[in-house]
Amino acid sequence: MSDALLVIDMQEAYVGEHRFPYLKYSMPDLLTTVNGVIDAYADEKRLIVYIRNVMERSLLSRLSPFKVYEDTLESKLVEGLHVASNHVFVKHAGDAFSNPQLHAFLKENNVDSVKIVGVDGGGCVALTALGAIEHGYHVVVDEPAIGTTFERSKRKHFRKLKELGAEFV
Repeated sequence: MSDALLVIDMQEAYVGEHRFPYLKYSMPDLLTTVNGVIDAYADEKRLIVYIRNVMERSLLSRLSPFKVYEDTLESKLVEGLHVASNHVFVKHAGDAFSNPQLHAFLKENNVDSVKIVGVDGGGCVALTALGAIEHGYHVVVDEPAIGTTFERSKRKHFRKLKELGAEFV
């Protein structure tokens, strides 16, 4: 079996130069750190998967103060991110495993462990880590390569992840 790197929501809307104003990720430090993890995986020819969060067009999403629709600048992977594979999956919910194609792809590639980096530690990163555990994966959370705006939620989710056996580095 093998492991895979999941790069969560490193998109223009969340970490780009014109990201939504309430997001507090330290750029370029986060991008540099995430790129370092990506480069290490690429150098070892290990599996790298990128996850993009995209809203479905609906009446409710039109009322949202910010929008991340497919084929918009906001939905694209952030400029400067090292893209070392063409394995990109879209999700419409916090947990990347809400897209069943991700789990199928990882199983096809005999993945039994995932390392998670990206944003947000109090949202999609934590929810994806919980989803990975529910699907039977060993989870490694690379804390220095995770941006967090929602600190209280991160603490709660990370406590739960530790209880469930996630590894933190």
